[in-house]
Amino acid sequence: MAHEQMNPAIHKILTNIEKVMIGKRDVAELSLTALLAEGHVLLEDVPGVGKTMMVRALAKSVNANFRRIQFTPDLLSSDVTGVSIYNPKEMEFQFRPGPLMGNIILADEINRTSPKTQSALLEGMEEASVTVDGVTHKLKKPFFVMATQNPIEYEGTYPLPEAQLDRFLLKIKMGYPDIDEEVEVLNRVQKVPPIEELSPVIDIDGVLSLQRAIKDVFVDESIKRYIVDIVNGTREHGNVYLGASPRGSIALMKAAQAYAFMYGRDYVLPDDIQYLAPFVLSHRIILKSEAKFERISAEEIVNQVVARVPVPVQRLVK
Repeated sequence: MAHEQMNPAIHKILTNIEKVMIGKRDVAELSLTALLAEGHVLLEDVPGVGKTMMVRALAKSVNANFRRIQFTPDLLSSDVTGVSIYNPKEMEFQFRPGPLMGNIILADEINRTSPKTQSALLEGMEEASVTVDGVTHKLKKPFFVMATQNPIEYEGTYPLPEAQLDRFLLKIKMGYPDIDEEVEVLNRVQKVPPIEELSPVIDIDGVLSLQRAIKDVFVDESIKRYIVDIVNGTREHGNVYLGASPRGSIALMKAAQAYAFMYGRDYVLPDDIQYLAPFVLSHRIILKSEAKFERISAEEIVNQVVARVPVPVQRLVK
C-alpha cells in the first residue's frame, strides 16, 4: 500500500527503525500496528536474525521504558512480575517491581521456560495489571509485549499453551536477510552499532494519542461481517480441529483499524483484512493431525479461507 499517504508520525517512527533494521520494513510495520492497536506480538524465528534489535529500536524510537526478560528453564513467576519484601524499618511489606513493569517488554525466548512462568505474562497482557501477594498493581501505559520464540523443533523448548497464544494480536516470522542486506548489516555494525545512536522521534504521550485516534477509524458493517465470515471459515475448514475464537475477530478488526490509520485512512478496507488475516489468525487455530502430517501450515489454511470468502463490494467510506 505504498501508494497511500502514510501518517507522518508513523512514517517518522518507521524511518527511524530502518536506521537499525535493514530490509525488515514489513516486520516493523506489523510490530507498530500491534503497539498502536494495544496488542502484543509473538516473533518466531531462529536466533540471530534481529528479533531483539527490532524491539529495542521500536522502544528507543518512541522513548519508551524498555525492559528485557530472558526466559530460562529456572525462571520463576516472581522474577517476571516482582516480589513483596519485608522492610523491618517500616515494619511492612514493600513491592519490588519486576521487569514486567515497563512500557515495552521484550520477553526473549519465551518458549524456553516452564508453562507456569509463561503464564505470569498472561494477566499483564490481558488485564494490564499484575497481582502479587493478593495486591493488584496496574501497569504503565502504553504496555506492549513482544515475545520471541525459537521454532519448536529446537531442543529444550516448551510449546506455548493455546490460551496464551490467543493473547498475542499478531504472530510474525522475520526470516533471513538477503545477501545484499546482510552485507549492509556488516557495514553498519563495523564501527558503532546503529542502535546506540538512535534517538526518539515521538514520546509516550504521542503514542497514547495515536492509540486513542485509532479507535475512531470507521469499520463498515459489511467489513465486520467479512471479518466474522473469515474467522468462521477457519472453524469450518476440513483441516482444522479448532478454529479461531471471537477474540480472533476482535483482534482482526483492531489490527485493521491500526493498519488503516497508519496509511492515513479513517476507514478500513477489505485489503487490510486480507493482508492481516494470516498474521492475526494463524496462531489461533489448531490443525488436525492429518494436516500436520501433510505439512500443511496454518498460514496456508487462513489464506485458503480468505480466498473463498466473498469480498464486500458496497461503498465503504462514511
